[in-house]
Amino acid sequence: MTPMAPPRKPLLKALEDGPLVVDGAMGTQLYERGVFINRSLEEACLSRPDLVRRIHQEYLDAGANVIQTHTFAANRLKLERHSLADQVADINRAAIRIAREAAEGRPDAYVAAAIGPTGRIPGVMTDRELDQLRDAFREQAELLCEGGADLIVLETFRLLSEMRLALSAVREVCGALPVVAQMAFDAEERTADGADPERVVHLLRDLGADVVGVNCVEGPGVVYRVAGRMVGHGVPISASPNAGYPRRQDDRLIYMATPEYFGVYARRFFKAGVSLVGGCCGTGPDHIQSVAAAARMMGGGRVQLVNDLADERPITLKNTTLTALDPVPMAQKTALAAKIDRVWRERVKSPTPVPLGPESFVVSVEVNPPSGLDPQKALDAARMLRHNGVDAINIADGPRASVRMSNQALALLTRRELDLEVILHVCCRDRNLLGLQSDLLANHVLGLHNLVVITGDPPKMGDYPHATAVFDLDSVGLLRLINNLNRGVDPAGKLVGQTTRFLCACGVEPAAADYDRELRRLERKRQEGAEFIMTQPVYDPLLLDRFLTDVQSLDMPVLVGLLPLASDKNAEFLHNEVPGMQIPQHIRDRMKQVQQGPDARAEGVRIAQETLIQVADRVAGAYIMPPFGRYSAALDILECVGFTRTVAA
Repeated sequence: MTPMAPPRKPLLKALEDGPLVVDGAMGTQLYERGVFINRSLEEACLSRPDLVRRIHQEYLDAGANVIQTHTFAANRLKLERHSLADQVADINRAAIRIAREAAEGRPDAYVAAAIGPTGRIPGVMTDRELDQLRDAFREQAELLCEGGADLIVLETFRLLSEMRLALSAVREVCGALPVVAQMAFDAEERTADGADPERVVHLLRDLGADVVGVNCVEGPGVVYRVAGRMVGHGVPISASPNAGYPRRQDDRLIYMATPEYFGVYARRFFKAGVSLVGGCCGTGPDHIQSVAAAARMMGGGRVQLVNDLADERPITLKNTTLTALDPVPMAQKTALAAKIDRVWRERVKSPTPVPLGPESFVVSVEVNPPSGLDPQKALDAARMLRHNGVDAINIADGPRASVRMSNQALALLTRRELDLEVILHVCCRDRNLLGLQSDLLANHVLGLHNLVVITGDPPKMGDYPHATAVFDLDSVGLLRLINNLNRGVDPAGKLVGQTTRFLCACGVEPAAADYDRELRRLERKRQEGAEFIMTQPVYDPLLLDRFLTDVQSLDMPVLVGLLPLASDKNAEFLHNEVPGMQIPQHIRDRMKQVQQGPDARAEGVRIAQETLIQVADRVAGAYIMPPFGRYSAALDILECVGFTRTVAA
């Protein structure tokens, strides 16, 4: 057999660049394909190697980056129950060989050696029995490491006492390999010996685990809560839930979580900062395909562009030396770019105070296209905003996966009829690499040069949950593509002949659950061509102050996002249902006092004004998202920074 090419990056380095997808259940798949559970499932590595290999390959085809050897119960003590202890070496060697054969020719695939518990309870064992337990873990780990594992996964351990023994044994014989240590938690979010997630992550981290996590027992909901409590304690976190809690139906155990439901939770895992996500009992390739779609949204898409021109010219692409062209300076790209650049330098960065007002503060207001055929309401709103000093409108691209008129059409009508600057959202969800590039070239010819680049919401959130999500690129990859076009080179490495002059904004969540990851992604976006920031709404002044302080070194103009609350129910929905949105309790209490109606809307405006006043001297401007098409709210907010209403809303 030809040796498989090594992974492009060591696993831990790859996790720094973005999330990875782990495979799903092996035992469930074997059972569904006729392997009976009254025997050792691991023995299938000897009797049914082609079937085991095919399941590995199906997970890789579904988008898994990490496949686990079929060795969960292949330690000597477990195999003794099936009178197979004398075959422990044969089974483990066959399992690692099969997995490596499945991964052959896939340079991004990692093979993980799976090691499960013995079923023994260390706390009631004699010293001799404890030695046998250590020897069983040491023996299995040594066989799998010798076979060429890229990492070790200790999974579904219910007792920390047994996990400690296993982790120590693995470190003795596989010291150089990364180790993922995963515990099983019950519905009360504790291990069988009573440890909570925080205690587990601290202990296993200090004992030498490179990644700590949770798997099995419960469905995505409980596992999500446990993994969320583990994030932020100095070590990457993994999570592999069951496909729901099993129910017995017609003498069979049925797992109730659908692949679509699993994908929704996968995105929540990644948003919370979990680095490795896969599936356990009841999951199959369809579940992992949904996880992989969520990972593409968060970590780079399915297409990796290699023609990065940011650091050096000339460069070599496809054995040809090309000299990329100089990009157009930011201030010369569009009228909006010129104002952002001027305001940032002359007011925000200058030590000399400059009064706030329409000339020294940049404002963009979100005006979205209709769901039908008549754009007149949106155009009337844009006209009113223009007459009241707003610099630009920004137009979303299928927000929350809803079907609307093309934002390109509304943007073109706005430019032609109103001569108003437009910021066009470009979303990676609906177009492949070819379509994205075609639309970008069309936008440039049509004069739509201001862009905000986003990855996009999954179709599951909208009216067409079964629509295909593409995600060839994520926002970072799309920024790279645009940055290269701005230097005259297309994704295929061909000279275009002239440069585009796109101005690129990027989105950021100052209240992201995994704040460090959000900052790392922002740095990458800056490297790939993002020129200014448009934040998601923030209602906690401390979070916003922290963010503005942390991004000072990037020297990127910021438009602070403002979404005035419309009612107490609106505040609760945003806080509980929208990832990245945190509304402090005292703000929600203020909205509860006024509930809904005109008083509630006025209170929402006051809260937005308070936020804006606190940061106005540190940002280039504001990005306002009026709820439910109430564009007058944007004008009300702007009164606090010197704008005067001249045309009624």
